[in-house]
Amino acid sequence: MHHPELILLGARFLDPVDGGGRPYTALAATGGLISALGDDREVRALAGSTTVVVDLKGAVVTPGLVDGHTHPVSGAELTAGVDLSRCESLDDVRAELGRAREALAEGAWLHAWGLDPNVFGERAIEAAALEPVLDGVPALLQLFDAHSMLASARALELAGVDGPRAFDQAAEIVCDADGRPTGMLLEDAACELVERAAPQPTRTDRRERLARTLREMAASGLTGGHAMDANGDSLELYEELDRDAELAVRLRVAPWCQPGADADAVHHLVQLQARGGELWSVDGVKLFMDGTIDNGTAWLERPDCHGESTHAFWPDPAAYTDVVTALHGAGVPTATHAIGDAAVRHALDSVAKARAGAPGDVRHRVEHIETVPDDTVRRFAELGVIASMQPTHCCDFTWADHSDNWSRRLGEERAGRAWRCRDLWDARATVVLGSDWPIAPYPPLGVMAGARHRRPSRDLALPPHGPEQALTGMEALRAMTVNAAHAAGEERGAGRIAVGFRADLTAFAVDPAAAPATELPDIPVQLTVLGGQVTHRVAGL
Repeated sequence: MHHPELILLGARFLDPVDGGGRPYTALAATGGLISALGDDREVRALAGSTTVVVDLKGAVVTPGLVDGHTHPVSGAELTAGVDLSRCESLDDVRAELGRAREALAEGAWLHAWGLDPNVFGERAIEAAALEPVLDGVPALLQLFDAHSMLASARALELAGVDGPRAFDQAAEIVCDADGRPTGMLLEDAACELVERAAPQPTRTDRRERLARTLREMAASGLTGGHAMDANGDSLELYEELDRDAELAVRLRVAPWCQPGADADAVHHLVQLQARGGELWSVDGVKLFMDGTIDNGTAWLERPDCHGESTHAFWPDPAAYTDVVTALHGAGVPTATHAIGDAAVRHALDSVAKARAGAPGDVRHRVEHIETVPDDTVRRFAELGVIASMQPTHCCDFTWADHSDNWSRRLGEERAGRAWRCRDLWDARATVVLGSDWPIAPYPPLGVMAGARHRRPSRDLALPPHGPEQALTGMEALRAMTVNAAHAAGEERGAGRIAVGFRADLTAFAVDPAAAPATELPDIPVQLTVLGGQVTHRVAGL
């Protein structure tokens, strides 16, 4: 007889499918799966000498929460710099950078992240506004969207960037009328030119920081994440952490396919799908149909107020469609970054074409979906495309009065279509919620809260942006449990509290679906379980 590795007692169970509490108080996990549900007495009797028994003292247990869009490796590296995400003005930014400059070792580069373009107001986003406080040091300041950065004059000089360049994707070194770089770098290809010139952290440092980040994610209640990149040695790092029992979050990884990918590159991506370990796997491919609205690199059906956001990230959108068709034919799901209405429409058109040529249950997704018209909303359910949404982007980077950069660029009509979670849900699309960390904080309670209240997390007294698009508490829970499992093709074995399902579980001090949305981020996470193993446990439990 195999005894359970874990038994939970004194619990209240909340399953998102049946929409309420389960008539059990105890659970057993054996071989990574839920093996028994019942009352405390009968489940306790299953324990063996090595079984871990936890009395939850009335805590509410849900299926483990899954971040539908995250970047663990790049996020762990990026957030090693100065955090500018709480700065609300240029003076705030200058103060933070000034303190960092004073503490900087001679010759070192200054790295920062989370810079909100709204701090620049109506003025151009240029490094010149910050050069006095940087005082000649090489600096790379990542904007909040991670699709752009400001490079100081010294950083540009060390990288040998002194004018415009041509790229295979919609990237740009922004220059003034005289052809001199302003410091603004748009999209990865441009950013990498300067990033390569900066000293790089050691692999040991990167591995340790990633392991620590994953432990902190587990402590926030996460048991899983859909990792939307496999850049650099990410897969090797996941493999090592999994082998050494240090992978505290289950990861589903989608490597990138960039413009210019030929048949050999697509074949390589298909071959990668077989790679994985006990707690991680490559499952899908990430593509980009556009950039961001804030940078003017989204793909809109009409230009923004500056005449920007008029082109796709792929110079030839038909080539993107061909890649989606090839991946679909190979049974590989795609996840397409599509923010603007034209980008979302083209992504859906491409899936429709792929399905027409080769019907099959391949779970394609569109990521972000920041502004779309009614006819596009309806097509998600019709095509079976997952709607992957990040509601805290709406909460923290746009404002209810539409005076923010994102809204000003779009104008009232399109800004009024912001993050249509409610409309997509009501149209029967499968909505998955995520953070897009490090763009926004990863704690899942904050993500679910944002989907419900749609208010700025820095000040919940401020008015909500599009309150009619809010989800209910139970819907938000479903979007980070059973819907995430459906997106991964795992709905028959994950995302629920049922015998035979994966023993990935999160326990809270109170019911997260019933708690007021504005109080949700502060609810204590009592216990996190991954495959029947405890990854987080509060003291005294």
